[in-house]
Amino acid sequence: MKAQHAILRFAKYKGPTISRIKAHNERTKEFYASNPDIKTELSKYNFHLVKPSGKYREEANRLIRENGCKARKDSVRMVETLITASPEFFAGKKPSEVKEFFEYALEFLKTKQAEETIVSAVVHVDEKTPHMHLCFVPITADGRLSAKEIVGNKKKLTQWQDEYWKHMVKKYPDFERGESASLTGRTHIPPRIFKQATKLNRLEKKLKELLSSINAMNAKSVREEILKILDEYIPGVAELMTKTKALKRVEKEQKAEIAQLKKEADSSKPSVQRLLELEKKVQEQEELQRTISSLQQTLTAIPPEIIAEYNEPKYERKEPIAIE
Repeated sequence: MKAQHAILRFAKYKGPTISRIKAHNERTKEFYASNPDIKTELSKYNFHLVKPSGKYREEANRLIRENGCKARKDSVRMVETLITASPEFFAGKKPSEVKEFFEYALEFLKTKQAEETIVSAVVHVDEKTPHMHLCFVPITADGRLSAKEIVGNKKKLTQWQDEYWKHMVKKYPDFERGESASLTGRTHIPPRIFKQATKLNRLEKKLKELLSSINAMNAKSVREEILKILDEYIPGVAELMTKTKALKRVEKEQKAEIAQLKKEADSSKPSVQRLLELEKKVQEQEELQRTISSLQQTLTAIPPEIIAEYNEPKYERKEPIAIE
């Protein structure tokens, strides 16, 4: 099956150009020469998750004024976020499922940007692939107009992409995320490890449900279900443990660097930023280790007779059952 990706892209706009994106997003024209793929007969099915209360440019200026932001003539006054996924992801999806996807993506944006700065979030289903245009005024948490601080460099964009993928894969575990080395030259936890841990968490949940429901009446059928899950669960846990062995060494090095940075008490911006990055990485690694410990503990709760049956050479493996 072709890889599926959650897609998040940004574009920055200054004064006059804001009106043009409003015309496109809100479908105010009868014909779009710049995009002949738009099927205007389907435009009536487009829908808002955040409906604009006025014209984009006027709303941007209002928010800038109300927040007391300083703005130059060449300041970026609006950021447009394009949210979508690979076409394969939407194949066969019901309208309610498409809406649910974009609502879940919007939840992520609201954790990164104050809700009141979002001017519009409109989903287009009148083009080849459903997508959402979300427009916000780049006002920082301390009340400054600064697109540069919010999405202004490669490092920031990488953080957005990493965090967006981690959010989306919790609900849609089939999404892939391209792997990249950190900008500091140190290794991040590869996204495939997070994806594998998420999948094993789902199997673990199903195992716990089966173990808690087993009784004298259903023992045989439940045992068979457990055996099918173990075909995927046991090798998966072992593989995850192997993959994360090297991370323990990296974590040790990062903790040592954190201690050194704190000892030096350097308050310069690069030093503080580096410290925050390291602490975040260590936190992620510790969370991953807690996940592995939980996966292992669940194995110990499986009745010995089922484990013994699993280990018997005569046990014929069947296709693993699907976990919803």
